Amino acid sequence: MSTAQTGSKKSSEAWRNWAGNVVSRPAREVTPASVEELTAAVRAAAADGLKVKAVGTGHSFTAAAATDGVLIRPQLLTGIRTIDRENGTVTVEAGTPLKRLNMALAREGLSLTNMGDIMEQTVSGATSTGTHGTGRDSASIAAQIKGLELVTASGELLTCSADGTDEERAVFAAARIGLGALGIVTAITFAVEPLFLLTAREEPMGFDQVLADFDELHAENEHFEFYWFPHTGNCNTKRNNRSAGPEAPVSAISSLWEDEILSNGLFQVVNSIGRAVPATIPAIAKISSKALSARTYTDIPYKVFTSPRRVRFVEMEYAVPREALVETLRELKSMVERSNLRVSFPVEVRTAPADDIALSTASGRDSAYIAVHMYKGTPYQRYFTAAERIFTAHEGRPHWGKVHTRDAEYFAQAYPRFGEFTKLRDRLDPDRLFGNAYLRRVLGD
Repeated sequence: MSTAQTGSKKSSEAWRNWAGNVVSRPAREVTPASVEELTAAVRAAAADGLKVKAVGTGHSFTAAAATDGVLIRPQLLTGIRTIDRENGTVTVEAGTPLKRLNMALAREGLSLTNMGDIMEQTVSGATSTGTHGTGRDSASIAAQIKGLELVTASGELLTCSADGTDEERAVFAAARIGLGALGIVTAITFAVEPLFLLTAREEPMGFDQVLADFDELHAENEHFEFYWFPHTGNCNTKRNNRSAGPEAPVSAISSLWEDEILSNGLFQVVNSIGRAVPATIPAIAKISSKALSARTYTDIPYKVFTSPRRVRFVEMEYAVPREALVETLRELKSMVERSNLRVSFPVEVRTAPADDIALSTASGRDSAYIAVHMYKGTPYQRYFTAAERIFTAHEGRPHWGKVHTRDAEYFAQAYPRFGEFTKLRDRLDPDRLFGNAYLRRVLGD
């Protein structure tokens, strides 16, 4: 069997993403066990006239990874390659789930500085679409990247960093959030730091109070986020700050009751009821928004930043300039109240500082993120369309991995460095080997 054939099979099943809103039928699937096998698969696809896309765990709500060509599954490309304690970096294979990375780093006494609120994605999938958490000073996962290795359309293996040649620096500036358009990422080098403790303070707060105090809450906390429950004036807030300890994790009883029974099990039930009988949603929302009690706990970062998400949904998220958050959110609340929409999922609000990545939603500006969700199987288009109209009026930038309707013409205005990215794409992938319908829409031909 040739190297190009290793790990390859003709596909007979459709691929679906986690939410089930994206379906594609690849011509064949390849599960390479090495970078050499992945490179051979890319060259073979080009020779056969097929497009190539890599897919992680399918947690994107867009069709960023959909293809009718060759689907690369990187689940065998996992694990830590090297740890450089002197320079504070770790190099990890692209198919490694964030959960495995976080646990492995903790065992080594290390941690990422910041992360999102789930850790099921692969490191390459999460960074390529701009996954982020919340932070006053610390930015997205992609902003913590120090180096990248990727297979280009020519079948070459390219290593890039901010310290390389002019071309390598240009690729590094763009490929940290590359949407899979510049090549297939095979390894990522992250900045890490010694393991630390975070104290989380969760408590209910009124919608008007959160917005009135937002600037102060943001300034006083390293990581601040909140959830607003539509049809109510209620929010749940969370503040995460570094702590000298001692460690005081969530008790087993509290974890079972709040994180599993209330936030997942009961939430699943009430959403199912709401989907069947939408008229019940406002009353359910008033109860749900008061179900979680205040609590404080101290633990290592990934146990504070992340939480289980078992209830499936569809999501749209936009980044607006941070100074526009309060007005944008008030308009969203007013829109929901004026409409006959019934929204059972809370609206999530987070922040990020400006970064220097070409297609980062926080590129060049301090940002606030507003995420709207609908329970899986519930019609979401009318709600998302109305929300998107508000977000775009405030110069919003949609999350690349979440539902949106924007196109290349919009992004050329929204991103000052959009042309820089598309010119680099023209150089690295002139024949669009890594293209698909989604990339045609958001990046142009």
